[in-house]
Amino acid sequence: MLIGLIGKTNVGKTALYASITMAPAQIENRPFTTIDPNVGVGYAKTLCACKELGVRDQPRNSLCINGFRYIPVKVVDVAGLVPGAHEGRGLGNRFLDELRRADALIHVVDASGSTDPDGKPCEPGLGDPCSDVEFIEKEVSRWFVDVVKRNWPRAVKTYDPSKGLVDTLATVLSGLSIEKRHVAEVLATLGLAENPRKWREEDVEAFALKLRRVAKPTLIAANKVDLPTSPRNVERLKKLYEPQGIPVVPCSAEAELALRRSSVLDNSVCHEGDPSFKVNDPTKLSSAQAKALSLIEERVLKPWGTTGVQEVLNTACFNLLNLIVVYPVADPTRLCDHEGRVLPDALLIPKGTTVRQLAYRLHTKLGDHFIYAIDARTKRRLGEDAELGHGDVVSIVSAKRG
Repeated sequence: MLIGLIGKTNVGKTALYASITMAPAQIENRPFTTIDPNVGVGYAKTLCACKELGVRDQPRNSLCINGFRYIPVKVVDVAGLVPGAHEGRGLGNRFLDELRRADALIHVVDASGSTDPDGKPCEPGLGDPCSDVEFIEKEVSRWFVDVVKRNWPRAVKTYDPSKGLVDTLATVLSGLSIEKRHVAEVLATLGLAENPRKWREEDVEAFALKLRRVAKPTLIAANKVDLPTSPRNVERLKKLYEPQGIPVVPCSAEAELALRRSSVLDNSVCHEGDPSFKVNDPTKLSSAQAKALSLIEERVLKPWGTTGVQEVLNTACFNLLNLIVVYPVADPTRLCDHEGRVLPDALLIPKGTTVRQLAYRLHTKLGDHFIYAIDARTKRRLGEDAELGHGDVVSIVSAKRG
């Protein structure tokens, strides 16, 4: 799974990337700081099953801190886009192509309105984040439509009625990380005919636009909420885009980054993506650090309740992509794997995944020789079509091969 960060230049996108991943990335207040895409790992956060089940877990593929499980998620930060990016302006095509593999997009905007349309600093409030969203969304959509149209002749040529249009389009557009379920949903929603040879140009465009929304769902990260011009713009963004199914999450990447750096570099602050922080040892703080923490408390945490950075990634995973977390174990009684590690793995999977599909994800042989699964909480047997729920702990039982 890959989450892509998009936005115009100089809106704090790289700062958000760094605050999510704590990876070294060049952060500077000028346009086009990011030349090559940064790829790192962030962590979706959820209550760990260990807390409810009263066990001490031993995570292998994730982290457990104070009863919260942090599951790794790949994040890519693509350089800022400019009007005409889908036509190649500002190396736009190169940057947009980095988003082909993205499963969801986080659109970062300067909620304070302190950057002009070209991404240059201006007096807070003079810039318009709603206009910024409009032009970036247009660029991404036009790029997506262009890719679909370029591939359409191949779809028409390879279409086989016996296999169906869903398989054909999913194969032709696989380079965009398109899945069969995405294609099927869009075709059903638009009521388009099966035979692509009968499609008009406007049908292809409508299909591409809808497919982009379904296959690359987007949220808006309303950044820089620490400035006084931000609250009004956040409300404008919510009013305009949330009715369209695009969540708006207020955040301050700089505040989160400052807290995480203080936590990691000198352990002066305890902060794990929580709504608050505590100072471990006030004597370790310089006067500049103490002032910065006071400003974060006053301008971010008190009015907004959180820096919003963890909420941005969680919203992308659990709302946009509709993912759930499951814990596969070998022993449903001891809740451990074959090496005795308790709740070793936490997996992000789509809601609606069946236990047999989970078995295939774990290992092809488990899927091929699947017999049943066991719900570790209830010890109830689950058939192959049973759908998994968020937080489920399950054991897969498969036949031994002779």
